[in-house]
Amino acid sequence: MDEREAKRKELRQKAMQLPLTPGVYIMHDSSGEIIYIGKAKALKNRVSQYFGSERNHDAKVRRMVSNVDWFEYILTDSEFEALVLESSLIKQHQPKYNILLKDDKGYCYIRVSGGDWPRLSAVLQKEEDGAKYIGPYLSFWSIRETVDAARKIFKLPDCNKKFPRDIGKSRPCLNFYIDQCCAPCRGKVSGEDYNEAFQQALDFVKGGSGTSVRELTKRMEQAAEDLDFELAARLRDRINAIQKLRDRQKVVESKVPEQDVIALAQGESQTAFEVFRFTGGKLTDRESFLTEGTGSDPEARSEFLRQYYAIRDRIPPVVTLDGPCDGQDLTARWLTERRGKTVRINVPQKGSQKQLVEMCHNNAAEYLAQQSGLSGRDASALDELRRLLGLEKTPAYIECYDISNLQGGENVAGMVVFENGRPLKAAYRRFRIKNVEGQDDYGSMREVIERRFNEYREKRQEGDDTGFGRLPDLILLDGGRGHVNAVQPVLDGMGIAVPLYGLVKDDKHRTRAIAVSGGEIGITSTRKAFTLLSTIQDEVHRFAIGYHRQQRKKAAISSTLLGIEGVGPQRAKALLKHFKTVAAVGEAELEELERAPGMTKPAARRVFDYFHGENAGE
Repeated sequence: MDEREAKRKELRQKAMQLPLTPGVYIMHDSSGEIIYIGKAKALKNRVSQYFGSERNHDAKVRRMVSNVDWFEYILTDSEFEALVLESSLIKQHQPKYNILLKDDKGYCYIRVSGGDWPRLSAVLQKEEDGAKYIGPYLSFWSIRETVDAARKIFKLPDCNKKFPRDIGKSRPCLNFYIDQCCAPCRGKVSGEDYNEAFQQALDFVKGGSGTSVRELTKRMEQAAEDLDFELAARLRDRINAIQKLRDRQKVVESKVPEQDVIALAQGESQTAFEVFRFTGGKLTDRESFLTEGTGSDPEARSEFLRQYYAIRDRIPPVVTLDGPCDGQDLTARWLTERRGKTVRINVPQKGSQKQLVEMCHNNAAEYLAQQSGLSGRDASALDELRRLLGLEKTPAYIECYDISNLQGGENVAGMVVFENGRPLKAAYRRFRIKNVEGQDDYGSMREVIERRFNEYREKRQEGDDTGFGRLPDLILLDGGRGHVNAVQPVLDGMGIAVPLYGLVKDDKHRTRAIAVSGGEIGITSTRKAFTLLSTIQDEVHRFAIGYHRQQRKKAAISSTLLGIEGVGPQRAKALLKHFKTVAAVGEAELEELERAPGMTKPAARRVFDYFHGENAGE
């Protein structure tokens, strides 16, 4: 027994002596530093779980447990008191394995630069630079969105060019051609027209869209009365641009006047949280957080809520989540006490609130993708698949298998690999079925899986974790429940704990469900996961059947050469390898055949006579 295993057993024995009462437990490493703080309804049950089988833990918990040297605990009168104490201690000690959110929420400003060609920008702090600053504001996201909208509506530049210094020195950028910038750099915009547009943009950010529309409408009507139709048309276009902005914003309006919508997306080793904050039914703020480690969604949501509202003064009456959280009633009670008024935690199942949650989740996936180098679509699809299958971690590395044969002949299999939602063609593998006779897809699939993971064992013994030395996060089989039931015992017998599912097709050969040992999981309602799984199944089928056709073609070619006296399988193979095609063998001169690997002069003569003698071409 190694030292680490001995320590784990020692800690488990101590944990089994804890009382079955509520409390807070505090984990320390060998230096005495606090590395994790948690609460429990029954200390004995919760703490002892950490030091049981590692199979029950995700990677983050396994890392934490491997660093625990000793623990202490504090008894409380109730689980709610334990939650309050846990929150206070986490805020005080900032343990590395708890979800820790950086409170970077500060004031922000709208900066108005000086000069004859002023600019608008959103900044986080004031500077002594001669510019004017409007603010302070609390939401940098909201101010940045407002400034960006003002620049687009009133066609102000957002580049780094300096005016009038850079006027006429370069071609305009893309924004001019998509009608989002008046391009002073062209030298065709007067300073008077520019400053008129800038002042209207400034009024927009100060007074909001409603005030701007009213003021612009008055000026448009006056311009029309003065027969200044060019100005009236310009003002009309700006009013229309503001109206289009309003229409886009209606997409994220909430029927609940004041609420926070929170969603998460998990990657291979990180979890992203997105918060939409609504006031007066409008999206007024948005925050994104990235935390290390992954785990169960309900536990992650519960811990995030406690950390987030510990660093935020404003707590809304409704908190809407993308799924359940651990101790939901307890967390709602804690939020209620912090707010001083009732707080309700809501998990919508349908309707407009469900759509808001999905939008929030998509943004969490997009944020995760930006940090990990994936596309937002791939990150969202993988997280959706993780939720659909109830997986412990996001399936970043997926292997899929398919068997292909024709009435049991030329029996082969194909394996494709998708990494981070994309094909990893360098990792594709082909198998010729060796030990199964006839058309036995179950037996063939068992052979392939056994061979694949026998090679995994060999590579791991050599310390090689590439190729077959890497364990997949998910195994998919092109087949139904029968395939899963046939292969699962093979994995269990080899001690391979990788989730296994089948891909079921309908009568039109389209993916319709995921097979498990006890039934099927419908996937048509989960659009992104459905698209990903359909792509994987189509790819493995294409790959496997392509290999099967290649083997059939080789068999047909080989049979031509095997019909020649004195040419056996090895000699036929050598001829094909040397000349590449049967046609090239037939066109070869006698001397070329004699020089070919594995050939003798009598054998070369028989091959030459076969293609050039009396019977040639029959």
